[in-house]
Amino acid sequence: MRVKFSTLQVNQEYETMFMVTEEMVKAFAEITGDKNPIHLDDEYAKNTRFGRKICHGMLVASLISKVLGMDFPGPGTILVRQQLTYRAPVFVGEAVKVHVRVIEKKEEKKRAILQTNVLKMDGSTAIEGQAEILIEQ
Repeated sequence: MRVKFSTLQVNQEYETMFMVTEEMVKAFAEITGDKNPIHLDDEYAKNTRFGRKICHGMLVASLISKVLGMDFPGPGTILVRQQLTYRAPVFVGEAVKVHVRVIEKKEEKKRAILQTNVLKMDGSTAIEGQAEILIEQ
C-alpha cells in the first residue's frame, strides 16, 4: 500500500500482525552486537523477573519502521522523529500487532504525526509511541 500525503486522513488507521521469532532475535543480536543473555540464553532468562527470554525492545520497535516505510503510508515515507515508551516485554515466539493512527497533518511541510503502538495479543500495550513522518508525495 502507498498512501499519498493528499489522501492521508486524520484518524486513519492501519494495523498488521507480526510473529517475533527466535531467528529474528538472533539476527538482531548479530547485527547490533547486543547479545544480552536475557534475549538469547534460556537458562539465564529463567532466573530473571520475566522467567523466559524477551525480545530486544528496539527489534520490536523496528517493526514500526517496517510498517511506515513499506505498508502505511508506505514507500517514500521518511521517519523524522520517533518517541517510544516500553510498557511490557515481548517474549520470543510471541505475536504482536503494530497499530498506526494519524493524529495530525502538517500541510505546509507535508508531515504527519502518528500514534505508533505495538500491542500484544492479550490487549496490553508493549510499546507506546508517536512518530513524525515526511511523505515525499
